[in-house]
Amino acid sequence: MQKKFDDYKVVKYSKEFYSQWNDFILNSKNGTFLFHRDFMEYHSDRFEDFSILIFYKGKLQAVLPANVIGGEIHSHQGLTYGGLVLVKEIKFEGVLELFKLLLKFYFKAEIKTVYIKQIPFIYTSFFNEELEYLMFIVKAELVKKETLSVISQCDKLGFSKGRLEGFKRGRKYGLVIKEEQDLSLFWNEILLQNLKKKHNAKPVHSLEEITLLKGRFPKNIRQFNVYHDNNIVAGTTIFESKHVAHSQYISGNDDKNRLGSLDILHVYLIEEVFKSKRYFDFGISNENKGLNVNKGLQFWKEGFGARTVTQNFYKVETKNYSLFEKLFV
Repeated sequence: MQKKFDDYKVVKYSKEFYSQWNDFILNSKNGTFLFHRDFMEYHSDRFEDFSILIFYKGKLQAVLPANVIGGEIHSHQGLTYGGLVLVKEIKFEGVLELFKLLLKFYFKAEIKTVYIKQIPFIYTSFFNEELEYLMFIVKAELVKKETLSVISQCDKLGFSKGRLEGFKRGRKYGLVIKEEQDLSLFWNEILLQNLKKKHNAKPVHSLEEITLLKGRFPKNIRQFNVYHDNNIVAGTTIFESKHVAHSQYISGNDDKNRLGSLDILHVYLIEEVFKSKRYFDFGISNENKGLNVNKGLQFWKEGFGARTVTQNFYKVETKNYSLFEKLFV
């Protein structure tokens, strides 16, 4: 039986839905801690929230973490990935109805464009490709594509000769790896200086912001530092979700190649700390909005056995919700 459109209800997020939203994320098929309201709202002063919840007969079926800027919806500019977060048991027709309702809701709100930042499949608990197909049906424009370097922990390729040699150098120099609760040493001594020197840039998170987030999500945000003669020489900040350990920040001092500091660190993380995860995600090596790849960085990541997973970014015209009407035959 066809579900009645009137049985659905779309609601713009407000604080009264805080607990319901977070409980839903925890039990969804494709949500991670990045969608928890305590993570999303650390930078609420920079983004105007326009997240929505979609109910069917009173039961929450989907949420869209989103912000609005210039009359356009983005899912979400302050997050690495986004898209429609769905209830576990939903089937294809249900996803279609929800996405059609989402576009129609924004269309009636006189919003012409929605930008969808898809969540890579490695972060999902169940198959989650319905929206990729629906993007084709709704004639979405692919505006950006990025490549993630990912290790499958259940089917590893092994380390290259270069990475193993780096690992051996790290052992030769007696490097020590420690998990730290305080991120300030890595931020101030390594990360900020390197980004300034090499790219004249700053990390996405300030030290104050990442410290706040680690306080809120101590099991999900973890810091590993490498020391040589009691001095920090390298480190990485890990964002840990249910199935994935992701190196959010990776950086070493000028001696990283001589010491093998980043090699020994990541061999340890891959082989020991996060060996039970499905995936280890080094993140992107892209520049220029996905149009270029940093060859040296890509080579280094692939030396650990990482291979390419893609992430798609779409522009959708809300008026095209009507294209779903004749999908089923």
